[in-house]
Amino acid sequence: MSQEELEALWVSRYHEGVPRHITYPELTLDGLFARTVAERGGADAIMFLDQRISWRRLGALAQGFADALGRLGLEKGDRVALLLPNCPQMVAGFFGTLLAGGVVVPVNPLYVEREIEEILRDCGARFVLALDRVEPRLLAVGKNLTGLRVIYTHITDTLTGLRGMLAPGVARRQGNWRDVTSGSQWQEVVREGGRLTPGRDREALAVLQYTGGTTGTPKGAMLTHGNLVANAVQTALWTLSDLRGKPARVIGVLPLFHVYGLTVVMTSTVVNGGTMILLPRFDVDDIVEAIRKHHPELFPGTPTMYVGVTRAGETRKVDMSSVRVCTSGSAPLPQEVQDSFEKVTGAWLVEGYGLTEASPVTHCNPLSDMRKIGTIGVPYPDTYAKVVADDGTEPGPGEGEGELWVKGPQVMAGYWNHPDETASALTADGWLKTGDIAAIDADGHFRVVDRKKDLIIAGGFNIYPREVEEVLYSQPAVAEAAVFGVPDRYRGQTAKAAVVLRPGLSVTEEELVAFCNQRLARYKVPTLWEFRQSLPKSTIGKTLRRVLLEEHLAGVREEASS
Repeated sequence: MSQEELEALWVSRYHEGVPRHITYPELTLDGLFARTVAERGGADAIMFLDQRISWRRLGALAQGFADALGRLGLEKGDRVALLLPNCPQMVAGFFGTLLAGGVVVPVNPLYVEREIEEILRDCGARFVLALDRVEPRLLAVGKNLTGLRVIYTHITDTLTGLRGMLAPGVARRQGNWRDVTSGSQWQEVVREGGRLTPGRDREALAVLQYTGGTTGTPKGAMLTHGNLVANAVQTALWTLSDLRGKPARVIGVLPLFHVYGLTVVMTSTVVNGGTMILLPRFDVDDIVEAIRKHHPELFPGTPTMYVGVTRAGETRKVDMSSVRVCTSGSAPLPQEVQDSFEKVTGAWLVEGYGLTEASPVTHCNPLSDMRKIGTIGVPYPDTYAKVVADDGTEPGPGEGEGELWVKGPQVMAGYWNHPDETASALTADGWLKTGDIAAIDADGHFRVVDRKKDLIIAGGFNIYPREVEEVLYSQPAVAEAAVFGVPDRYRGQTAKAAVVLRPGLSVTEEELVAFCNQRLARYKVPTLWEFRQSLPKSTIGKTLRRVLLEEHLAGVREEASS
């Protein structure tokens, strides 16, 4: 099927409520923010620790941070690293950096010294806005990097009332602010500003989003203002189609330092003019309480989050009917998780797909009966996708699998200081090679089979971990499962399954093998099993197969030496 035929199929089936082509605002990302501040004014932009921050005040905080950067010597294009959890300063720091003409570098505040230094050195950051708890790590990093200007903030610095007055004072007394000659406090340097002054160059670099570093050296994906505005508008149109575009409240538990949360929580809310209910960490009790108190309509998340909320909903009498739309990303969404969550909440839960290099969303299931469980749905508006086989052919619907390639206004400009890897990832005509193996069905829905790097080749047979995990999730006693390849002298590789059981339920390895044998070809059934209390995960809930493999190999080495 040609791209023209896929285009016609998309328009004929999915155009209702979401246009195939969009007219994007001729604005930078900070310009879009300034427009929303002007239009929404006194409406709630953020709810955080039971306090409300209006769009007007959020704009003043952002401009205040921009002014502070200017006084500290920021020049256009300078990189500003943000090491913050979800809090008002993260949003204000993000848009303040853009208003000042800088480039945002979001960094996980839980990173260790080596990881922080690696990113700061690679991007050449001159400025850092960090949570006060990160100070000891930045002190160590600062010994190896010169010229850093650091602004520290306590998580309650933007709050008012007794909570806002007491907590920062405690932090100041406990911190080593004066041990860092380049260090300042948020409350010392940030004074709420006036009129917002956004830039005009939509092709300018806005964000350097590092690809996580879970495999090898992290690379900075260069996301322009145009990339991020496009994906924010696409996401807002898609997720709000069921709400007729009205300003919506969104649970902001996905970390904003990750591109998934950055777009589906923060920038799409700027487009919509809604409210971010920010939670600084993933805690099921906090999510359930936020739903009870604030009645959000949107809850973007990960399968792990939905599993936790489902369990809480099954044991507590909490009305979660306000939640209407949930988009799941970062990991495959098992059907059992989807069905259970929808039963508890009554919401739509659909699977989407994206990657850092695409700002990040490229696909999502329709919020209608045209969705297809087990697929990532169809391409976003103005987004094109195809599968490319190893021999260069392009299998059509039902014709086979290949690497998923995507193209659209949200695709990055390239990797920072990595021209060779940029050339490897992007074709001359703008297609991004995702590294995922996918197939297309007769209705134009895409199904990701697995990551190329996660493919297990056992005795010449291909085993896709996702397929095996889907089977395991359908076993009633299994709460979570991860399948990964380990070395095998005879088969080259063999599949190992790490399983977490539901509380109060039990199942044996023999029973799981028998269960899989009824649903999978014999060569796909794991030969090694491990029962665990939990699975290692990234900050957005993605299971880290790499960590599981490292733990397995360490156990093999220990056994061999004993």
